[in-house]
Amino acid sequence: MIAVLQRVSRARVEVSGEVTGEIGAGLLVLVAVEKGDGKAQSVRMAERLLGYRVFADDEGRMNLSLADTGGGLLLVPQFTLAADTRKGSRPSFTPAADPETGRRLFELLVTETRRRHPKVETGRFGADMKVQLVNEGPVTFILTTPPCNL
Repeated sequence: MIAVLQRVSRARVEVSGEVTGEIGAGLLVLVAVEKGDGKAQSVRMAERLLGYRVFADDEGRMNLSLADTGGGLLLVPQFTLAADTRKGSRPSFTPAADPETGRRLFELLVTETRRRHPKVETGRFGADMKVQLVNEGPVTFILTTPPCNL
């Protein structure tokens, strides 16, 4: 599983003009499920997203997590993150999980984060989404959980 997390002052996702998710200060996370991912990857990613220390403490150091700050979490499914871009001029999506598995594991990630954190919003799996954000810092990290079949 791959996640690109961005510390934001605000973010929102729209599908066909309808807001499906919106947060104030917190994390916008783009998520891709890869072949070989399973429940363990979704659970581990939930732990990492809520516990990853990217917010400033009183001394200005990145020592606080989303769980510490109580900020919002906006999860957006984005299978294109799983693309193989190592050669040629066109991405290959063979590393991405099939849509059914991707949906199931993304929904499990949403369930796990909602179970542990009060402010979780989402985009819509498989939809053409419009994502808006104000990246703070900018602070952006890529988190991964290795697939089961490595």
